[in-house]
Amino acid sequence: MNNYPEKTCQIDRLVCHPKLVAAALSGQKTQQRRNGVYGYPGETFELEGTTFTVTALEQQSLGDMTDADAKAEGYPNLDAYKELILRMHAGMTWNNDSQVWVHFFKRND
Repeated sequence: MNNYPEKTCQIDRLVCHPKLVAAALSGQKTQQRRNGVYGYPGETFELEGTTFTVTALEQQSLGDMTDADAKAEGYPNLDAYKELILRMHAGMTWNNDSQVWVHFFKRND
């Protein structure tokens, strides 16, 4: 069993932006990176009446992120993901060594 840190936010805040909710509902989005832990493997959350389950939780550095990861986040590529993240967080710089928690999830059909 993994020893995860205490949650920093509630799981219902994991995927919030309407475009990302739509991407998750369509099956395009299956990952969400956060600075903290929002949900543990096996935990469920709902988006517009559809239930999703967190399948895995891993810590990763931003520098390890690939184009495939960015697509699983709901973006066309890593450059588009970086651009949006930096726009959303004024004053932030992209630091390849920064650690984030990757929440992997799947839609329960």
